[in-house]
Amino acid sequence: MRFVDLLRSTVLLSAVSASAMIIVTLVAATYDGGDNAVHAATIWWAITLLVGLRLSRHRETNPAIGRLLADARQATELPRHRPAATMLNRLWPLLVMVIAAGAVATTVGPQVPALVGGVTMIWALGWRRQAHAVTAIEERDGVTFYVVRTSPFRSIKLERVPGFRRERMAGEGV
Repeated sequence: MRFVDLLRSTVLLSAVSASAMIIVTLVAATYDGGDNAVHAATIWWAITLLVGLRLSRHRETNPAIGRLLADARQATELPRHRPAATMLNRLWPLLVMVIAAGAVATTVGPQVPALVGGVTMIWALGWRRQAHAVTAIEERDGVTFYVVRTSPFRSIKLERVPGFRRERMAGEGV
């Protein structure tokens, strides 16, 4: 799976998870009659929205992603294309966190999915521009980065495969 596609999928699934947790919070609060929990959760979500937007204001590559791209090993052939397995392998903590928060919403209270919804909102907003930064590096260097299959408990590894370089005209701007 291309690394850019994994980044985009991570942002999309984090945003979907945040939305699902907001819905679960509202349903659990309605079930328990917790108006105060809804008010507190709304304030928390507004704060996390501002934090996520603040984190995503930079257009350059995140330092961790920059190191990951720099450490990518050179490959001469395309890896096997297994997007579902790669996403499950890399995004299983998000899946476990959302399922656990949804499961305890009725027993513990709506606060747990409210907190998880805020965290996933920060995650989605904080990573939303990274795919564009990696695409710019790929176009500049004429390479494509692919995710290497590793253990779900080990850090992510990338392969650098020769691709097409994009030449910019002088009048295109920065």
